[in-house]
Amino acid sequence: MRFLSLQSHVAYGYVGNRAATFPLQRLGHEVWAVNTVEFSNHTGYGAWRGRTAPADQVADIVAGIEALGMLSRCDALLTGYVGDVALGDVVLDTAAKVRAANAKAVWCCDPVLGDVDTGIYVKPGIDAFFRERALPLADLVTPNHFELEHLTGKKVATMADALAAARSLLKGPLNGPRLALITSLRRADAPADQVEMVVVSHEAAWRIATPLIGFEIAPNGTGDAVAALFSAHWIESGDAPAALGKAASSIYAVLEATAAMGERELQLVAAQDQMISPARRFTAEKL
Repeated sequence: MRFLSLQSHVAYGYVGNRAATFPLQRLGHEVWAVNTVEFSNHTGYGAWRGRTAPADQVADIVAGIEALGMLSRCDALLTGYVGDVALGDVVLDTAAKVRAANAKAVWCCDPVLGDVDTGIYVKPGIDAFFRERALPLADLVTPNHFELEHLTGKKVATMADALAAARSLLKGPLNGPRLALITSLRRADAPADQVEMVVVSHEAAWRIATPLIGFEIAPNGTGDAVAALFSAHWIESGDAPAALGKAASSIYAVLEATAAMGERELQLVAAQDQMISPARRFTAEKL
């Protein structure tokens, strides 16, 4: 498959396109990466260099791909971090162009806003952009626990809360999105030594739980990698629970290797064989 990926980029570390591109390539897919920011490192370090890509630059790069006639060969659009609302407009325009060129193309939208540890780390207006303009038009949305609560205005403490919040996102004008993937869920009524991922459709839902790996500082980019892995498996097979199992098994293998190596950044390259053929397999459970 061929993916057009509009996400952030860092020189050092693995978030955004750096976390998504290599896993997709190792699965055998082509990735056309368009970077929405160029930073030295992710912002979790507290200091970084670089800048957000101007909206017209991103639009120009997409236009160049379009001029080659490649958008008709694009199977999926992945979008993540949006630096400002002007760039959000480019994301929407790109989605429209991809779908006009290939009606079967799937838009996987990761509404990057923040997380439990940091709170919101995007500019004002980005949350409204995702909530009101982007998510209703996407096929797959992949919020983390914090983003799910922020986008829906619902406190998520139980599985029932999570399902209700996720389903409230599945109400776009075209009866979409088709799926919501909660990339990390830590609920009050679940064991404290595990982390869950949940996939919710209009008709069904599935959960998967993996052991919580202890990190002094948890690696960033896990959600970006999970979104890419799940998207690829789901689009290829159409089987949401199977895709969830494969994505969860792969990211657990990477996290386990990262912890064993004592690294702060996801060890996607070092653990690439484990990512593709995990020693431990997890299976999704229907709710």
